[in-house]
Amino acid sequence: MSIFSELKTPGPTVIALTSPFWRAAGEGRLLIQRCEDCGEAVFYPRALCPHCWSKRLKWEEASGRGTLRSFSVVHKPGHPGWLPAVPYVVGLVHLDEGPTMTSFILADGEPRVGDPVALEPTDIGGRILPAFRVKPSSRST
Repeated sequence: MSIFSELKTPGPTVIALTSPFWRAAGEGRLLIQRCEDCGEAVFYPRALCPHCWSKRLKWEEASGRGTLRSFSVVHKPGHPGWLPAVPYVVGLVHLDEGPTMTSFILADGEPRVGDPVALEPTDIGGRILPAFRVKPSSRST
């Protein structure tokens, strides 16, 4: 059991639009939307495609692979429930499918921009949430 599973943090806000995403996350899967008109992948969940304004968005399983575009090491969290976990890393992950998402980043040592990452569903506060781990093989000496 990790320190993250014991955190007392608020959970995500689940509404009808985001329910498929959070249900899949709880099963350890990552879903994104894809527009049936223009073919672009979309994240965060929304009702209209931001590329062509189509309403024809369908859910699909993402590969769970991506690249770390930016990150921040959090020493002073915005919610007191995160204090037992500091310092922790939050970053922008550019998914192989195209969209970028904010996520918790797991790494041995400090990550680097450009590191390849892979989905690692993680128990945070008693719920499984999408997190990404820096691939160990990406580190050179």
